[in-house]
Amino acid sequence: MALKQKTIDLKRRMRDALQGGGSKAIKKQKAIGKLTARERILALLDPNTFHEYDLFVEHAAKDFDMDKKYLPGDGVVTGTGMISGHPICIYAQDFTVAGGSLGWMHAKKICKIMDHALKLKVPLIGINDSGGARIQEGVNSLAGYGEIFYRNTQASGVIPQISVILGPCAGGAVYSPALTDFVWVVDKISKMFITGPEVIKTTIGEEISMEDLGGAKVHAEISGNAHFYAETEQACFDQIKELISYIPWNNTKKADAFPKKAPRSRTYKLEEIIPKDPRQPYDVRDVIKAISDDSEFFEIQERFAANIVIGFSRLNGETVGYVANQPAVLAGVLDVDSSDKAARFVRYCDAFNIPLITLVDLPGYLPGVDQEHAGVIRHGAKLLYAYSEATVPKLTVILRKAYGGGYIAMCSHHLKADFVFAWPTAEIAVMGPEGAANIIFRNEIKNAENPDEVRKQKIKEYKQKYANPYVAAAYGYIHAVIEPTETRRMLIHGLEISKHKEEIPYEKKHGVPPF
Repeated sequence: MALKQKTIDLKRRMRDALQGGGSKAIKKQKAIGKLTARERILALLDPNTFHEYDLFVEHAAKDFDMDKKYLPGDGVVTGTGMISGHPICIYAQDFTVAGGSLGWMHAKKICKIMDHALKLKVPLIGINDSGGARIQEGVNSLAGYGEIFYRNTQASGVIPQISVILGPCAGGAVYSPALTDFVWVVDKISKMFITGPEVIKTTIGEEISMEDLGGAKVHAEISGNAHFYAETEQACFDQIKELISYIPWNNTKKADAFPKKAPRSRTYKLEEIIPKDPRQPYDVRDVIKAISDDSEFFEIQERFAANIVIGFSRLNGETVGYVANQPAVLAGVLDVDSSDKAARFVRYCDAFNIPLITLVDLPGYLPGVDQEHAGVIRHGAKLLYAYSEATVPKLTVILRKAYGGGYIAMCSHHLKADFVFAWPTAEIAVMGPEGAANIIFRNEIKNAENPDEVRKQKIKEYKQKYANPYVAAAYGYIHAVIEPTETRRMLIHGLEISKHKEEIPYEKKHGVPPF
């Protein structure tokens, strides 16, 4: 009888805790198109795999009448489950409980599941929906954030960390997502900023809405703080499931192999993608799809710094990471944002044993006062550092233009690419033929009877000398000049040959990249 009564008591306690902030708060949450914390977890995980922990944790605050308040689970749900059969650890802040505010026990629950993920070496997913630090708990709230940030940093490069912004994420809270590998935002739901509109208005007199300050499109397109944008929460969860299929559980594993599939060659014909006119743009994603298994490509940060394309696909069933200049946007130049975007992705792939394929077609770094003053030297150096440091298999294909510092930065032979291939259309030089001819033959053109005719002749002469891959090939900077239709076969062979490569780095604590 005693056991029965205790069981009844347990079920009652569980029922109360699972109600979160109560029916009124839940209705309010759903009225603005948001799922509850537990609904989000269940929508993301495989059916019947979620196991919740620390359901009965309560806050320990006493000031400002907090000792009279019951906050079920202290406003955060934590546990473990499966995605596509793979184990993960997860937490979701519950906005229906005190606005999902972070107090000391709330933070301790998150830290506990983070420690669990790191110990078990499984991915960690955090769903953020919080009004920020719990003011009533003072410095303990700040301490909680610090403990989370420390664990984010320790887990970096060891386990995949995914942040999902499904509500407000303000003040110090934003730094945890910023320290993780991938950040999702959802249209009209996600709000992320250091200081809100009211603080901005008070301090500098500027008026701006929450959406314009830190909405989903702002972070997906302008700030680059988000890696993925979704129209709905369910679309967001579907994207996360797809990402999980491309990455390994931890840094000691490789991503799962899938059945090998040929590209959809009827749709993506490699020999027809590149225009005959070298000045005409094209979509480099079509080249990636023409090479990849089943022509599938999972793009990352699609809306930010679109002059470079990054993402995952598969070759011969194995995950690879692509970094490719995008001639359809700013001619594919490297600039401050695209350098940051590519460098971070290179470092992620290197940390998690994902081979890198680089497709090159760029006129160099973007010139201009704005870029120079924005620190293009420092930011551009990040890409050089990332590629030079990476020890995973690195394969490069020069499709068309490869000029100046851009040629070097895009995983050239000189940054120790394992294989560098070039199409016959490749042009490798310090700068484009027009600019080079104007400098080299300046006096000759200036003093000619017909300067325009001489300029055209000298440009043609320069093109014959350098607007091809054969000078670089003569110096051994290119392993092979290949036909475009041979690209997939050569890449698959190169990956197979280099998959057991070993590089012994210099003994050091760590390098000092140009952060």
